[in-house]
Amino acid sequence: MREDLLYFIWRNNKLQTKNLLTTDNQTLKIQGIGTLNRLSGPDFFNAKIYIENQLWAGNVEMHVKSSDWYTHHHETDSNYDNVILHVVWEDDVVVYRKDGSKIPTLELKNLIPEELLVSYRTLMDTSKIKFINCERSIATIAPIIWKSWEERLYFERLEQKSKQIGALLQKSNNNWEAVLFSLLCKSFGTKINGSFLLNRALKLDFSIVRKTSANLLQLESLLFGHFGLLEVEDCMDRYYLELKKEYGYLTQKFELEVPEEKPAFFGMRPINFPTLRISQLANLYHNNTNIFQALMAIECLEDYYKMFQVFTSQYWQDHFTFGKCSKKSKKQLSKAFIDLLLINTVIPLKFSYAQSMGNQWNEELVDLISKIKSESNTIVEGFNNLKVQSENALESQSKIQLYTAYCSQKKCLHCAVGVNLLNRNVYF
Repeated sequence: MREDLLYFIWRNNKLQTKNLLTTDNQTLKIQGIGTLNRLSGPDFFNAKIYIENQLWAGNVEMHVKSSDWYTHHHETDSNYDNVILHVVWEDDVVVYRKDGSKIPTLELKNLIPEELLVSYRTLMDTSKIKFINCERSIATIAPIIWKSWEERLYFERLEQKSKQIGALLQKSNNNWEAVLFSLLCKSFGTKINGSFLLNRALKLDFSIVRKTSANLLQLESLLFGHFGLLEVEDCMDRYYLELKKEYGYLTQKFELEVPEEKPAFFGMRPINFPTLRISQLANLYHNNTNIFQALMAIECLEDYYKMFQVFTSQYWQDHFTFGKCSKKSKKQLSKAFIDLLLINTVIPLKFSYAQSMGNQWNEELVDLISKIKSESNTIVEGFNNLKVQSENALESQSKIQLYTAYCSQKKCLHCAVGVNLLNRNVYF
């Protein structure tokens, strides 16, 4: 038994009888269930309840057992002074407020329909699942429920990313261009090197990027050196030696911190090698000024693709690493890679920036993300296999949020899918 089932029962009026009694045999009538509190404090605020025909307005706290009140030390917490009803699965001890007054208690274990309990226990039984708890029934959810739930999930995901962006803003003294640069470094690093490049980017004063961006060789030397890629043995290529010399000059001029580590190459597709991605990033900043403001002003998806249509420098047309020749090819950002930049960096930044300016770009962002192709990863494929398809990036992002924040956490009764299935008494 978990407290989330008690919340579900309370919010969805699943009690088997209308003639409710407290554990002291006082008549009880629920006038208003209150508002679910997702933060600290009582579980439901501002409930309205008749006890022995006396209307009480206040908060409701829920526990599996009454004794959990003392386990959680609520008896000493003034936040719980206004609890007017204690709702529990099992009443195993009398509970008192901080002032010594007794709290009325409603015990639920004999008031719940058996079919609901069977459905809930089956839902929470993970012994036979391959992917998610409701995998045998999720395809029965009506499209109208999916649509509203997906949008909510997507904005939950944006809110989470907005908090991360807020933390970066604090570190950069509210420099949006610097935050964009850090996040682009993370995205250009891909999954394997993303964290490393982000951490290194946060140690580089963005003003130096600005000062060197007019000279591509200088900017590349700064980035290659700062990300630990200019310590190559036995490389005598002119391009490499020029970068090395320029980075030595910049190190002295700007008192740069020489890195002790370097990004990984193992396990990566050559097109994602950090050498190529950093050259592409340098070309992006060499070709554009005030990138953040430019991105915030763009409204058309095609204009984003044009802005990110960047190549590596010429040396990398026949190299993947320093000193080793390869078959010649122009190496530009692919449409799929640009899509990931938009999904993981640009759109979250637009969302955060709009919030900071007191604006609402929600409809525009939904329209934009809905035009981007769905991602392909194990989570999205897992839902696809359950016949819950993702046709665009909004749908794929919502599935990622659903899986990471709800399915993998077993928060089925906080999910619109789980609530709908239990309300229909679906057997899993």
